[in-house]
Amino acid sequence: MRYPARVALGFGVLSALCLVALAVDEKPAEKKKKDAAGSGEVTLQIADWEETLERVAAHKGKIVVLDAWSTSCAPCMKEFPNLVKLHKKYGGKDVVCMSLACDYAGIKNKPPEFYREKVLKFLTRQGASFENLLSSVPSEELFDQKMQLSSIPAVYVYGRDGKLVKRFDNSDAKSDDDNFTYADVTKLVEELVGKK
Repeated sequence: MRYPARVALGFGVLSALCLVALAVDEKPAEKKKKDAAGSGEVTLQIADWEETLERVAAHKGKIVVLDAWSTSCAPCMKEFPNLVKLHKKYGGKDVVCMSLACDYAGIKNKPPEFYREKVLKFLTRQGASFENLLSSVPSEELFDQKMQLSSIPAVYVYGRDGKLVKRFDNSDAKSDDDNFTYADVTKLVEELVGKK
């Protein structure tokens, strides 16, 4: 069937608009992908430390577990699946799991966005369908000035009142046997969940 030129042009414009709408589906500040298990959407937003704390505070009334990690930290990546397990067991009920990737090193030609794909790829493989943040503060400044932390991995557990209950890190560890594990984190979370 032949259409008049105006109708054909209208179809062309409509088709182009549909393609543009599909291409502009995501916000520039947030990247989304389906996790490997297909159980949910994996998101990653860039935030500074103050914004991270605001996001923690927004979940007042629930226990918040914030995992500070990096793709350049082998112990972090080894322990990360335990955060996903914790989320699968308690997430959405009494506990909110969050992650803060500390990959940004402050290198001038490698802004936080430079690390986005690498971090998002790891999160997607892990099935991390909870709130994930990528720090916009260079890691050295973040650890020294903002978090008063000597190294990662570190896990912050906040109570229902929004206050920090405990920070798990290996700052005082004298050997590998002294390092915290997610068994320690999970034990504390279970205790807090039981204190309704």
